Amino acid sequence: MSLLTPNPGLIFWMLVVFLLVVFILAKFAWKPIINGLKERENEIQGALDLAERTRAEMVKLKADNEKLIVEANAIRDQILRDAKDAADRTILESKDKASVEAQKMIESAREAIRNEQQVAVAKIRKEVATLSLEIAEKVLNRELKDKEAQEKLIAELASSARLN
Repeated sequence: MSLLTPNPGLIFWMLVVFLLVVFILAKFAWKPIINGLKERENEIQGALDLAERTRAEMVKLKADNEKLIVEANAIRDQILRDAKDAADRTILESKDKASVEAQKMIESAREAIRNEQQVAVAKIRKEVATLSLEIAEKVLNRELKDKEAQEKLIAELASSARLN
């Protein structure tokens, strides 16, 4: 039981050693330990602050990127609309030009047909006149073969013609 009963001399010397250790630790070790802990705490807080700022910047960059993507999509859509409008205008202009050209070609063909028709009509008239003259010449030659028929025709023509 001697282990369980305290000896007053032992308690005194334990108390002296304990106070000496506390004094030495307080004088030489606690300030550097506390300063080291404070520095470590400041470093950890700085790292946490940096992480928070970085997270906030990442959120901002993500929002900016999304905004840029939306703007780029809007610009792309506008460019596509403009290109489609330009293509539609070009197609419409081409159709109009083709229609005008077709109209000009049709009018030119009509004019050529009219000219050809007039030439054909003039040729037909010339042919008809030539044939009429030939027929009249042949009829007159046949009718006027004898002298008496010629004199009778001359008399008829002279009586029907009025002389001024």
